[in-house]
Amino acid sequence: MSTYIYSQWISTPAGYPKEFYSELDPNRYETRKVEIFADGKMTYASTQKSIAPTRLGIAPVPTLAEIRSQTEFAVREITKQDFEKVWIEAIK
Repeated sequence: MSTYIYSQWISTPAGYPKEFYSELDPNRYETRKVEIFADGKMTYASTQKSIAPTRLGIAPVPTLAEIRSQTEFAVREITKQDFEKVWIEAIK
């Protein structure tokens, strides 16, 4: 079963995405991801297609506790419906 997470980069450097929505497989590898930039631009990646600069990670995503231990990130689990809403908006 997939897991869905939302994360925010608190002190985002200029030109980098500030929000991330990820769909994770049971081994915590990303299968789909949406990145949102400060100007509202949305890019995405999936196992079939990606829109630069977004790419799927090549390693499993750390646990929420591990991500939360890094003070520059805020993260939470979200529902599949929450992810799908953002995904549909991104791929338009």
